[in-house]
Amino acid sequence: MPDLSAINRLDEKAFVTLLGGVFEHAPWVAQAAWPHRPFASLAALHDAMMQAVRTAPPERRRAFLNNHPELAGPEARARSLTADSTREQGSAGLDRIDAEEGAAFDRLNAAYRARFGFPFIIAVRGRGRAEILAAFEARLSREPAAEEATALEEVALITRMRLDGLVSA
Repeated sequence: MPDLSAINRLDEKAFVTLLGGVFEHAPWVAQAAWPHRPFASLAALHDAMMQAVRTAPPERRRAFLNNHPELAGPEARARSLTADSTREQGSAGLDRIDAEEGAAFDRLNAAYRARFGFPFIIAVRGRGRAEILAAFEARLSREPAAEEATALEEVALITRMRLDGLVSA
């Protein structure tokens, strides 16, 4: 596991190869952060990466959000999630749901995508299925701009946990 000083010394290709998977199917985030080296802390690295997402044009940000899988959705059932998403959804037991819970997730995934145009995103690590379903229901009533901001905050939580697991302090 590399430390921050080693990451600061990487050339662009190596930096993107190492960190490109932290943000779901979006190596462009690492590529946009690379010129801001050296990073004084892991938090500064993560902030640069989140800044790339937050300042991306709206269409790119929307495409980025749409690259996230639905919770307990078709990708999970097909076992085609990224390794990180598989671990994260598994940690919340989303890989072990019964037919009734599966139907609830399918209904909520469809309603959420119809309302907001991107999948429901939540940092599931440390949360149980009931808590996730309750958050799903509550967030469906939000205004689209507020919900996009919340989705990005959840992305920040997810990616910080991923970065913490990839880079030694």
